[in-house]
Amino acid sequence: MQRTLFFTSFILFWAFVGFSQEATECIAECEKQQHAQWLAPPQRLAAHNGNFVYHRCQWTIDPAVKYIEGSVTTHFIPFTSIDFVEFDLKSELMVDSVKRGSVRLSHMHQGDILTVQFPARLPGGRMDSVTVFYQGVPANSGFGSFVQAEHDSVPIIWTLSEPYGARDWWPCKQSLMDKIDSMDVLISTPAGYRAASNGILVSETGSASTKVFHWKERYPIATYLVCLAVTNFAEYSERVAFGPDTVDMLNYIWPEDLESARPKIAKVNSQMQLYQSLFGLYPFNKEKYGHVQMGWGGGMEHQTFTFVGGFNFELLAHELAHQWFGDAVTCGSWEDIWLNEGFATYLSGLCYEHLLPDRWKPFLQGRIDAITSVPDGSVRCTDTTDINRIFNGRLSYSKGAMILHTLRWVIGDSAFFAGIRNYLNDAHIAYGFALTSQFQRHMEWAAGRSLQWYFDDWYVGEGFPSYNIEWSQNANNEISLLVFQDQNHPSVAFYELPIPVKLKGDNRDTVLVLQHDYSGQQFSFRLDFKVDSLMFDPEKWIISANNRVITAIETVSGREGVLRAYPNPARSRVFLEWEARSGSEVVLVVRQLAGQVVAISQRASIPGLNRLEFSTEGWHGGIYSAELRCVSGTTMGNRSRPIHFAVLPRP
Repeated sequence: MQRTLFFTSFILFWAFVGFSQEATECIAECEKQQHAQWLAPPQRLAAHNGNFVYHRCQWTIDPAVKYIEGSVTTHFIPFTSIDFVEFDLKSELMVDSVKRGSVRLSHMHQGDILTVQFPARLPGGRMDSVTVFYQGVPANSGFGSFVQAEHDSVPIIWTLSEPYGARDWWPCKQSLMDKIDSMDVLISTPAGYRAASNGILVSETGSASTKVFHWKERYPIATYLVCLAVTNFAEYSERVAFGPDTVDMLNYIWPEDLESARPKIAKVNSQMQLYQSLFGLYPFNKEKYGHVQMGWGGGMEHQTFTFVGGFNFELLAHELAHQWFGDAVTCGSWEDIWLNEGFATYLSGLCYEHLLPDRWKPFLQGRIDAITSVPDGSVRCTDTTDINRIFNGRLSYSKGAMILHTLRWVIGDSAFFAGIRNYLNDAHIAYGFALTSQFQRHMEWAAGRSLQWYFDDWYVGEGFPSYNIEWSQNANNEISLLVFQDQNHPSVAFYELPIPVKLKGDNRDTVLVLQHDYSGQQFSFRLDFKVDSLMFDPEKWIISANNRVITAIETVSGREGVLRAYPNPARSRVFLEWEARSGSEVVLVVRQLAGQVVAISQRASIPGLNRLEFSTEGWHGGIYSAELRCVSGTTMGNRSRPIHFAVLPRP
């Protein structure tokens, strides 16, 4: 059976990946493979010369046969006077006729564009309509846009149109510029099957041999989110409460999987309540939310009816999140796909933070590990002709999610969630399309300051920072920290971020937030306890890797006079430190390994921590030694033991 080939193996995989980073990679990979037939967008899309406001779709579907027959009536408003209207429709489908009312219109179907010609020009601004009658076998696109398969020896047909697949099976406008205001979908199918689609099921009618399912969608909908599925679904529903409001959660599940799926789907109730508390009422609350089981891995966030191949906690949370981010507000360009996928990935993480807190930090660490596994890559999709790039799990999903998380750290929870709610409720965006610049503007309003630097570094820029932190504490419990940062990609000169460090000792701890503005920046604090360890970014707020192990500089008198060099290896500068019990005059000498002196400094050593900085300009790359000599008044002996450090060659 086909189900054995691709569905059972997917469920087993999900059982193993759990909440790990592989879960996000699997979601991304499954979605990427579902769209993999689209190696490039259509060479030409239908002309955008009018607003498509309504479709009435009447389809005959037998799930045992890969075939579609029916008609689509489209109501549209021309922007200006026009004498034609165009639809995206694959050439494999045969157009029987096109009518305006009862009048047949001339049409031409070439190159996946259906052009309908009017005998006289239509005025701009006035609604009109045409009906396309067509039939045929939709293009064979693997696990893509129109699939005929089996489950438990029962036939099934389902659709999945993101990003460019709607034209495979119905005449439409395949764009991210024009949402359909409303739709009616009537699906005729042999008795014994159920047909699923967007919106509310208005009626089931028919005879002993045929059933007609009438679905009504009255919220604006992007073309790629229109769906249908037909098989012998078992149906059940639940009510999700949120204050005085309730949302119907309708589920169409294969009968053989119904009992195992129900307890997993039940967890969506708490996920939806969480999202509503953070981002506002479910955006399609007057209709429904629900799940339709399909025979391929991953999920697809069809508006009001998510299609899923399994019922993993994170997958269900991810697809539910898309109803806010992707469906109610849809990315206005595939360049901005992170507004769909990065948000959905982060919201699935929020379900861990609030509902399964022991999985929250592993979720964050898993995404950081994935992002930093490769040194380059921008969250902004730089090639929208490449499906692998659009649905890149490391960038569109994981890094998209984590730049939201770091932004939350930078501006604080209050501004972060307020900005997102304002973004969702913006009259120019709600139930429409959005670009990253619009999201940025709302976050700036909420934060009360420009965030251009942040989006330049993290949305446009590539790579990530690495930190090197050196610290010491003197007898008065004064903490001194020196923070260096390296960038692993030249697109970002420096990541200006507040960085958290956790100090522990004497059964106590505290978190310091350092506003890090340049590499080599020094910070000093006075504490009321002795510190024995320091941890960088304990809550995983920052995308970083290859951070130097943070070790306290010993300050006991037994280490008096011992030199320490950092960073090691050094780049543009090197710092030399030592501890002194009493004051004295000292000379610090730095040599190449061959013996040539490259730097010498005489100064008064003071009790406590002493530090000197040397520029490495003019030094050759290689190994150097440093030695501290006493001139007078010392208790540490005539000289220190030489230490060695490396200097990297200048580019």
